[in-house]
Amino acid sequence: MIVSASVALAMTAPGQTAAISLFVDPLSTSLHVSRSSVAVAYSIGSLAGALVVPLLGKLLDRFGARRAMVTVGLCFGVVLLAAGTITEFVGLTAAFVGIRVGGQGALSLVATTVVTMYMQRYKGLATGIVSAIGTSAISLAPLALERLIDDLGWRTVWQLEGLVVLAITVPVALFVLPRRARSDGESATDVSPAEPGSGHDIGSGTADRERGHSTDWTLRDASRTPVFWVVVSGGGVCSLITTALMFHQVSLLGERGLSTTEAAANFVPQLVAGLLASLLVGWAADHIGDRALVIAIMTVLALTTLTAGWVRPGWTAVAYGVALGACTGGVRTLKGVAFGDCFGLGHLGTLRGAVHSVVIGASALGPLVLALGRTWSDSYQEVLAVLCVLPVLVAAAACAVGRSRRARWRGHAADPL
Repeated sequence: MIVSASVALAMTAPGQTAAISLFVDPLSTSLHVSRSSVAVAYSIGSLAGALVVPLLGKLLDRFGARRAMVTVGLCFGVVLLAAGTITEFVGLTAAFVGIRVGGQGALSLVATTVVTMYMQRYKGLATGIVSAIGTSAISLAPLALERLIDDLGWRTVWQLEGLVVLAITVPVALFVLPRRARSDGESATDVSPAEPGSGHDIGSGTADRERGHSTDWTLRDASRTPVFWVVVSGGGVCSLITTALMFHQVSLLGERGLSTTEAAANFVPQLVAGLLASLLVGWAADHIGDRALVIAIMTVLALTTLTAGWVRPGWTAVAYGVALGACTGGVRTLKGVAFGDCFGLGHLGTLRGAVHSVVIGASALGPLVLALGRTWSDSYQEVLAVLCVLPVLVAAAACAVGRSRRARWRGHAADPL
């Protein structure tokens, strides 16, 4: 199961911002469009993904992870093959719609939901391992893609990515992923679900998982709890900022004196930090409350965003990469474990689809916001100073929810508002 989920998450790399960022300049030159136009096409594609993912979450609940992974892998691979044939802005926009829906949306949703569906104990650690492997692949992809694009061209590289997705994702889903999620003896849903607001503890951490207690909350019920919205807001803010920073990484770090190669190499410290953060947050999620993790990640994100406009070649650029990677890996793991214990498994795909929709929608706005902010000022520093306020607000909300008696994080009772 961990192998299947890790492979699926790794195969989302062509649809992730880290990889797409290396196509921006070649696309702009080859198609004779501006960087802002490429950012607009990317944003349209991401917004389309945000609209489709909630439906995909419902289909995941209905048909199961195995069928979903096969179908999404086929569609995503075909989209990448077709993307290599585009010739103008409309085609570019359509390509980004397919790439973002298939990679960053559907396949990522399946990969990060599989762990919770198939495992009962140590879900945090398992999610951390999957996130670490997936983050590694996503972060390493730009290093290989930069040389491949220079040697083969962006069209060939997109089509090669499509062949890889088809050759790996579909067989893994068919022959490696178990056919059934949790046997009856292990299922956390053997216990009759308690009604939301009945006083039953939802998601009381490791002890609750071992007892098999679970409630199956609908999206409507879950959305009436402050905890739901803090997690959604944290994921959305992190997606908006990290996507913007990664999408414009070459330009942003180039403004600070780094060469194109040095800017692409900054994905290496992001990789290492994302790997370690995924494992650390996964372990911590099994032992401490989610509230502390949200506050910690948002604090690091605020500091990273604020200082991004002042990095220089050398240790400050490396420190920036470490901090950005830690935020990306940490929040990916936290999103993977937060809802399974809090709201049960019965509607997990729908709940995670809603969260993923917000995350993708935020990622659509991030590059555009940073690009517009840069055109309105002499550097990235001003817009970055404004963006750093967002994670501060989420951290403050997490503190407030922690003091509220009407909503609790994992390990405590949570009642709808």
